[in-house]
Amino acid sequence: MGLKELKQKKWFKVFTNTYILVLTIFVIWMAFFDTNSLLIHMELRNEIKKLEKQKDFLKDEIAKDKEILEKMSDKNELEKLAREKYYMKKENEEIFLIEYEDSLKNKQND
Repeated sequence: MGLKELKQKKWFKVFTNTYILVLTIFVIWMAFFDTNSLLIHMELRNEIKKLEKQKDFLKDEIAKDKEILEKMSDKNELEKLAREKYYMKKENEEIFLIEYEDSLKNKQND
């Protein structure tokens, strides 16, 4: 198959058309080499999705914290938290910590 026979083929005429060549080069350039290429757009889109998930998570955390703050505005709830979590007591009280056998075994294994 010589060059003359190749030039007679229909697909060869289509692909050697100047407009088709320029368009193909333009598409390849825009897809891979440009500063705003498709690859960069895909990476940015993935990062946006990740950040939106993080935003939703943090909004949920903020809602939980607001709920805790509302609870802590009540004096009785604040006292309950101080007693249970930080083992605080009133002046004339004594605190007794009761540990069960199964909790002691778990502490020794850790």
